[in-house]
Amino acid sequence: MITYNELYDALRKERYSEQLQPIPKNFVKEVSSYLKDKKELAEKDNEDFSEAVLKTKKQFENSVAIFKELMLRRKKKILDLAFVAAETGISKRDFENMLLVEKECFDGIMKSLERGDKKINEMLKGSDSEEKNKNKMVVFIEDTDEFLDLEGNKLGPFKKGDVANIAEEIANILVVDKKAEGISEE
Repeated sequence: MITYNELYDALRKERYSEQLQPIPKNFVKEVSSYLKDKKELAEKDNEDFSEAVLKTKKQFENSVAIFKELMLRRKKKILDLAFVAAETGISKRDFENMLLVEKECFDGIMKSLERGDKKINEMLKGSDSEEKNKNKMVVFIEDTDEFLDLEGNKLGPFKKGDVANIAEEIANILVVDKKAEGISEE
């Protein structure tokens, strides 16, 4: 089982190193067991103000704070690694020092960054986004209540004879429903 000093030492190593530090694969389970034991000792009702119980309570509180800081520092390093990997294409550095849950988190971040890069490239090329943003002029041939567009924004209400420049997909729906007619752009 892990001790307070080992937990503190893990934080100290993580704090003073740029690289993700190796920790045992069962580290979180050991910390969980350690914290559970400390909490049980700290909550004993006998001798509420004994020095040993007060020391145990303080050690429990400090252990929780140390573990939280340790995980926060590791998350930050994983984010940095994901950023570097996304920019350089190299993702194996420090990978062996990650816990299984950290590896899954890293993979998820990498996938999100790749999706974002792909969308940005599509936008730069002008594909996809321009087609989605095309508008069409329509004239309403009957009164139409307020409705939501594809992004959830409110449109309308429109009266018979109103002219609007709206997203092509919505304009096509209104034309099919015989609520509006398209205006040809000449």
